[in-house]
Amino acid sequence: MDATPGSGLPASYFDGVSARAQPVTLQLDGAVLQITGNGIHRTLAIADVQWPERTRHGMRVAHLRGGGSVQCADAAVWDDWCRSHGLRNSLVVTAQQSWRWVLGSVVALLVIVVGVQQWGLPIAARAVVAMTPLSVDVSLGETSLAVIDEHLMRPSKLPAGEQARLRSALAQAAAAAPAGTVPAWQLVFRQSRIGPNAFALPGGTLVMTDELVALVGGDEKVITAVLAHELGHVRHRHGVRLLVQATVLSGLAAVVLGDFSSVLAGVPVLLGQASYSREAEREADAEAVRILKAAAISPEAMVILFDKLEEEMNKEEMKKASRDPAGTKGQSERGSRASVQDSWLGIAFASHPADADRVRYFREAATGR
Repeated sequence: MDATPGSGLPASYFDGVSARAQPVTLQLDGAVLQITGNGIHRTLAIADVQWPERTRHGMRVAHLRGGGSVQCADAAVWDDWCRSHGLRNSLVVTAQQSWRWVLGSVVALLVIVVGVQQWGLPIAARAVVAMTPLSVDVSLGETSLAVIDEHLMRPSKLPAGEQARLRSALAQAAAAAPAGTVPAWQLVFRQSRIGPNAFALPGGTLVMTDELVALVGGDEKVITAVLAHELGHVRHRHGVRLLVQATVLSGLAAVVLGDFSSVLAGVPVLLGQASYSREAEREADAEAVRILKAAAISPEAMVILFDKLEEEMNKEEMKKASRDPAGTKGQSERGSRASVQDSWLGIAFASHPADADRVRYFREAATGR
């Protein structure tokens, strides 16, 4: 049909009262839409019409202010008629019809998501944690310890005298630090199903495994070093901060995916499902150095622990390889154990990356640099 300015467009009119379609002709006269048919004469300003978005398929339906609508089954004719009268697509519709715009939008969205995750969430989490009373940390710590004990820990077999000696060593180191710079803490010992390890829970509960004590031969300086690091996590409330970030991410995912039922169900174990950020590790390492130096303990003690852990892992790998020369079973076991440790206790000390930068940091701190 002729889609030049001044020409009419055949359409179907629904008055919003009955379901009967009535044939009409649409006419655009400047900023006015005229709808005419048998017994029908309706005039509306263009601004009073909700014009349909252009899509590749389907009829065009325009909704009218005050009720009613007009429809056109021939989308191509409708689009030509609109263009001939100067009705242009919005920027959003234009973008939807262009693969370049879509691709650019996806890239921009990814950049925003990464930016929020890397910088926005940590900043927001700090603000939320600053407004959260410490009693929340204590409650979370107690609940988390109960869940962890149920799945990963057994009662300690370390003699009471040995436990008291190590608690005393940490207490002496903490007392040497300036007043108010070491948070309240309690040290508990457990037998572990994840090997030599230590970790801190919100509220100040420090968990040390019998296996880690055995690994370092009960060396109180090395044990004090790792616990000083964990006290750094407690002081900066990294556990609660991590929980806030994980909860926000879960909430955002639930909004996107439409399932909010499990967002808070796993709160007690969220602390064991994600590793601390590198920034959090650096903050905890700095706290460890500060506490150790105040107690006249060389930060080199932390390097000793890193070396011991690496030796232990190498021994385990050699044992697995000797039991399974082909390597297939060993690979399966490694994957299984790594999966258990990573998924259940990512905040534990032995799962923190002992990279070259961290080793260098403690060695330089030991030499006064």
